[in-house]
Amino acid sequence: MTAFVFISNYLNHHQIPFCDAMYKLLGGDFVFIQTEAMDQERVRMGWEKNLKAPYLKMYYEEPDLCRELIASAAVALFGGSDEESYIEPRLRSGEPVIRYSERLYKTGQWKAVSPRGLKKKYKDHTRYRKRQIYLLCAGAYVPDDFHLVGAYPGKMLKWGYFPETRHYDVSELMEQKQAGRILWAARFLDWKHPELPLKTAAYLKEKGHAFHMDIVGGGDMEEKVRFLVETLHLQETVTLYGYCPPQQVRAMMERADIYLATSDRQEGWGAVVNEAMNSGCAVVGSSMMGAVPYLIRDGENGMIYRDGSPQELFSAAETLVKDRQLCRRLGQNAYRTIAEEWNAETAAKRLLGFCLRQGFLKESQVDATVEPDNVPVSGPVSAAPVISERKMYLILKNMKQI
Repeated sequence: MTAFVFISNYLNHHQIPFCDAMYKLLGGDFVFIQTEAMDQERVRMGWEKNLKAPYLKMYYEEPDLCRELIASAAVALFGGSDEESYIEPRLRSGEPVIRYSERLYKTGQWKAVSPRGLKKKYKDHTRYRKRQIYLLCAGAYVPDDFHLVGAYPGKMLKWGYFPETRHYDVSELMEQKQAGRILWAARFLDWKHPELPLKTAAYLKEKGHAFHMDIVGGGDMEEKVRFLVETLHLQETVTLYGYCPPQQVRAMMERADIYLATSDRQEGWGAVVNEAMNSGCAVVGSSMMGAVPYLIRDGENGMIYRDGSPQELFSAAETLVKDRQLCRRLGQNAYRTIAEEWNAETAAKRLLGFCLRQGFLKESQVDATVEPDNVPVSGPVSAAPVISERKMYLILKNMKQI
């Protein structure tokens, strides 16, 4: 019997550090089951299509073996796929399941009143509320969405995505920073709002500030992006790079002073926030991105602006461009947030500690560095509070963290 099986759509560079940590802490008794081949858009973005890992199994290549692994594992972690058939037999049997999920209602909680939608949510989630099933909330708005359908009461924990964490000498990292260097990196999609960094650049230029902005990405709105660069006369202050490999983007983050994260509610998490903070950037993040309320403490390790209020974004960026000392302080604190708490190794140790406390695993199955009695009060695997969308921004602006 395998100790731990993780079932998800595909293995990618945002999942690998966590999986590597689990494999190590479980002495190799860990399997990742990939259910889909990676789509071509992700490949164009620089994601590796044919990753190799000692724990990787492909469901579409070995379905019988993978079904047996899922059924017999001591613990199964499931998420990133809408196909419930992979996990349904285990749910019916009552064996321990840990689910992870981004929010249910990315385009609006009004959808919670749909009878058809509620029927599916009940089938997939609510009917198992009294079973050994827990939810890892990959985003601060996840608990409220699941609360609306009565699922996982008292069983929701903070979670996220955990891309590679790099460890630096903080002083040396900050010395690499280029004053006034601003970065934005994402696909050019309407809900990621590539127009907002350009409008921010136009605002800063009009105010006479010294800065340069790098834009990385491509996609549906590329023509509009290029049009805005031309019509706002940003050719000298903005550089468009197109798609770049993840390693190149990280190198750009290491040089950037400021990172703009402008996605709206459709961004369930936003791993670029982790990466930019780990790189010592002062991040200005939209309040509706799933990662922002969990990772950023406004004015302490980053800045938060109200989604849909671009003037708040412009003002925050201006404050950081004008105050280099503040920018460096936020960047240093951002780095520590990731290096000390929101990282793959910490998440893996805490999740395995949770499994030990619940009796899903035995101490003999887990590395001795896992501390089952250390119940976290913040960060990964701490209790996920249910906070409504309407209250979230005000709470974020008046509290250190949620």
